[in-house]
Amino acid sequence: MSHDADNLGRVRELTPTEAIDLVGRFEAGQELPEQMRADVRLLGSLLGRVLQESGSPGLYDDVERLRTATIQAYTDETPEAFERAAAIADGFSIERADEVARAFTAYFHLVNLVEEHQRVRVLRERGDRPSRSGGTPDTIATAFARLSEEVGEETALSRLQALRFHPVFTAHPTEARRRAISTSIRRLSELLGELDAAGENGTEVRRAERRMLEEIDTLWRTAPLRREKPSPVDEVRSVMAVFDETLYTAVPRVYRRIDDILQGENAGSRAPIVKPFVRIGSWVGGDRDGNPFVTASVTRKAAGIASEHVLLGLERTTQRVGRGLTLDAETTPPSDALVALWHRLRAADEDAAKEIAARSPEEPHRRIMLLLARKIAATRTRNADLAYRDPEQLLADLRVVQDSLVAAGAARQAYGALQRLVWQVETYGFHLTELEVRQHSAVHRKVLDELRAGGERSELTEEVLEVFRSIAYVQERFGPRAAGRYIVSFTQSAEDLANVHELASYATGQGETAPVLDVIPLFETFADLQAAPGILAEIVTHPSFVSRLDATGRRLEVMLGYSDSSKDVGPVAANLALYEAQAKISTWAEDEGIELTLFHGRGGALGRGGGPANSAILAQPPHSVDGRFKLTEQGEVIFARYGDADIAMRHIDQVAAAVLTASSPSIERRNRGAAEAFADVAAKMDVASRERFFALVKAPGFAPWFATVTPMEELGHLALGSRPARRGLSVESLEDLRAIPWVFSWTQARINLAGWFGLGTALDAVGDEQRLRDAYEQWPLFRTMIDNVAMSLAKADARIARRYLALGDRDDLAQLVMDEMLLTRSWVERITGGELLGNKPVLQRAVKMRSPYVDALSLLQLRALRALRDTQAENPTPDAEHQRLLLLSVSGVAAGLQNTG
Repeated sequence: MSHDADNLGRVRELTPTEAIDLVGRFEAGQELPEQMRADVRLLGSLLGRVLQESGSPGLYDDVERLRTATIQAYTDETPEAFERAAAIADGFSIERADEVARAFTAYFHLVNLVEEHQRVRVLRERGDRPSRSGGTPDTIATAFARLSEEVGEETALSRLQALRFHPVFTAHPTEARRRAISTSIRRLSELLGELDAAGENGTEVRRAERRMLEEIDTLWRTAPLRREKPSPVDEVRSVMAVFDETLYTAVPRVYRRIDDILQGENAGSRAPIVKPFVRIGSWVGGDRDGNPFVTASVTRKAAGIASEHVLLGLERTTQRVGRGLTLDAETTPPSDALVALWHRLRAADEDAAKEIAARSPEEPHRRIMLLLARKIAATRTRNADLAYRDPEQLLADLRVVQDSLVAAGAARQAYGALQRLVWQVETYGFHLTELEVRQHSAVHRKVLDELRAGGERSELTEEVLEVFRSIAYVQERFGPRAAGRYIVSFTQSAEDLANVHELASYATGQGETAPVLDVIPLFETFADLQAAPGILAEIVTHPSFVSRLDATGRRLEVMLGYSDSSKDVGPVAANLALYEAQAKISTWAEDEGIELTLFHGRGGALGRGGGPANSAILAQPPHSVDGRFKLTEQGEVIFARYGDADIAMRHIDQVAAAVLTASSPSIERRNRGAAEAFADVAAKMDVASRERFFALVKAPGFAPWFATVTPMEELGHLALGSRPARRGLSVESLEDLRAIPWVFSWTQARINLAGWFGLGTALDAVGDEQRLRDAYEQWPLFRTMIDNVAMSLAKADARIARRYLALGDRDDLAQLVMDEMLLTRSWVERITGGELLGNKPVLQRAVKMRSPYVDALSLLQLRALRALRDTQAENPTPDAEHQRLLLLSVSGVAAGLQNTG
């Protein structure tokens, strides 16, 4: 990119005093809470000290020069100021640009940490003590109170006890940070907590700050990029870290908190009202759609690793609970059932029972619990003489202890720590995550063609059959809940689903027990979504499905894909098609007497169905939720929502409250009425948005142009996950490009096209501003769409977008994108009545605070991308130095925007 020397001359470099004043005014304008401002200032100053001490000479000054320039360009928005910032980024040596990119990325890691810490601080200060008739509006307790007013307390209670929230963790490669970076940030988070606790204690404050400085220096010295892609087993272990650090203890704390509110003073002395409603699913180690590295062996290992983690957790918890039950037999006499249990356990584990009895001579409940811990350990180590057959056996023993305590008058001990352990067993079993297998329908068809023809079997066929044997093994080893859901990607006919049962019969052969399978269709493309009701009506008459439906009480799961439908027809038409498909499928299921669970294949980014889950739930069609909500959680979303215990508890509470509220008569009436009232608006938006989207993506030469103006091809070199970015086709085709790099690429280019393109034209087609404002007020689906697009556009930047688009030699396509961006922004601001995110001040503040710093990384990325494009024109061999700078900036922009794909 060339720079206008005359323009640059008009914007002089600020003096140090002016620069300090500018940065100070910018930071003051963000109106941060005082504690948060202090945290940002402290960590920023510590990072500056690290750059001065550990960076190369002059690094700190160069970082400050670029920081000041991008803030100046952001605040006065003159082309001259922006050109000057770009000139600074272009003027660094490649080595210095590398260091500057790392410095800004480190800053974002620290700011993200401060924001998360502030969220936790607010949650703790607020407490969670709402009454049943008021208080925090989006909690289960409040949702239950409101539902009781509408349907009566008895009905509300039955719905609460049937509630189900089922997040499914996936290994989709959208977490740009290395695990070592995440671990360092977690340690810094703990130190911020220690700093809060230190208060006015000068010695402790200095100690915490010294350790923070040490940790930030470690963060700086840690290589920011993975050298190799993680294996599927590595990805399994990353998810296990979230379970170990937060979910294992956070989920029962959610149950406890809800029960405390609902039962008031009686909580902890009576059997809980709340039944465990969280189930954790996982595709990690099971999702083989397009990932050749996920083999049958990996699936078995994934199940084994998960079981090891939960059994170790249950063993330790049982020991801890047991050691605390120092209740004397005289004050708390054992029941006959407890005495019988003791004799049975002692006979099986005589030496240990003798030793435990000697240490706890008159503490019968303690003795039992310590022996139960040994049985759990035996289950983990596969000691057949002592091991439990299944978690139901353990639950039966725990309830014997619980009932004995209640009968002896020790109800608080029965429903205290012991109840939390019971909840953990009920939630996680011996398997922890319900492992799900996914495979493409085309693979099944290819393998079946070969099997039906007879003859020698290919390596692919043997692997596919071995997967079914692995599912049978996992079910036998860890219980039927451990595996059994089999998802068919790109389901296009009833035959695609029936094929799974035929393959299972080939795999197990005659005389062998086939695995118990719940086959789940995944409808992804626009055409598949429209065909879904007909396919479902056909499949439920198939013999293999009829028997399974009967066995489950006519329960059926159907998965809807947000990513590919959005890439297929654009985000507007995809959202409308998804709503229509849910409405039709839900009506069909209700007519057929089927208990339907819709499984939402949502990503973190808006182009993949991301955004706040609770508002999306409350915008769903009538009967499409009915107390059950299942969705995919992936990459950076897993760590953002579940990486901290307090935030995880809040997220689960919010989502569960929305799930409970969504089935209330008032919400269903509102959503049904709004869909009918604005059906004409939806129809116009659908047609207009698709035409506009196709004008872009179906234009001749679009695919190679897209690969030129974004870092799409280069993203394949970033070691995010084990899964390839493409299914195999060349850059000449978008058909086989996965949705994640499609979204990721537009995000990196600061365009975010996948989240909004076509909406401006759709709104323009409606044209009636007042009608659209009415829709925003009355139609939840429309409001959610507009709010999500506002967030997407707020994170975009037109000035930077133009520079990316200029990398390609297609002014027509570049102009089409920019015209649609400006049109969409104009309509969103008119509908919402102000600037982007004006109705969401906290989010708006976060975006504005980050934007100039993201701009700095974008300018460095543009510099690298231009160099790589120039190199490609002369030499097909990539420039390694600029390739590294590009990947460093990708990681930094992802951290700054807080989402990738």
